[in-house]
Amino acid sequence: MDALEQEYKSPFDFEQGVNSSYLYLSPSFNVTPPGSPHVTVTARGAVRPDSITEVGEDAVMSVTVPPSLPTLTEEEQEELRDELLKVEDEVVTLSQVLAAKEKQVADLKRKLGITPLNELKQNISKSWQEVTTSTAYKKTSEGLSVAGQKATAAFTSVGSAISRKFEDVRNTPTFKSFEEKVETLKVKDEKRSQDEPDGISG
Repeated sequence: MDALEQEYKSPFDFEQGVNSSYLYLSPSFNVTPPGSPHVTVTARGAVRPDSITEVGEDAVMSVTVPPSLPTLTEEEQEELRDELLKVEDEVVTLSQVLAAKEKQVADLKRKLGITPLNELKQNISKSWQEVTTSTAYKKTSEGLSVAGQKATAAFTSVGSAISRKFEDVRNTPTFKSFEEKVETLKVKDEKRSQDEPDGISG
C-alpha cells in the first residue's frame, strides 16, 4: 500500500454513526461550519436540522419587492389612460400611413418599370461605386499597383539576368567547342543523306 493510503483515517465512525432507517453517516466529531443551522439528535438517533431553508426559499427571500407605485388619484389615472389611448391610436394611424406609402412606392416603381431585379442591380452598382471611391479601396488599389510594378520589375531583372547568364555560358570555350561538334555532326549527316539514294542509311 501507498504511504498516503496508510495514513488516511476516515472522519466517520461507521459503527456508531450509521442509522439503518435513513442510512445517514454521522462523523464522530463536529464538522459543521460556523453559521450553519443548529442540528439536534432525535430519539431514534437520526440527525435532523431544526430549520433548513430551501434553495427556492432563499431566492424568494433575497428578492426584494419593488416599492409600490405612488398612489394616483382617480383623475390622474383617467388622464394617463386617455393619453395611452391617444398614443396607441397614433401608432395605428402611422402604421396605416406607412403601409399606404409603401404601396404607393411599389405602384410607382411598377409604372416606371423598376423591377426588384433592376433595383438589386442598381443597389449593387451603387454599392460597388461607393466601395471603389472609398479611401480604403484607393489605398489597397494603389498598394496592389505598386506591388504589380515591383513584381514586373523583378521578373524583368530576373529575365535579364538569365539572358546574360546564357550569353556568358554561350561565350565559354566549352560551349563553343560543343557547338562546333554539333555543327560538324550536322554537316556530316547532311552529306551522308545526300550520298545515299532514297535516304536509306547502311
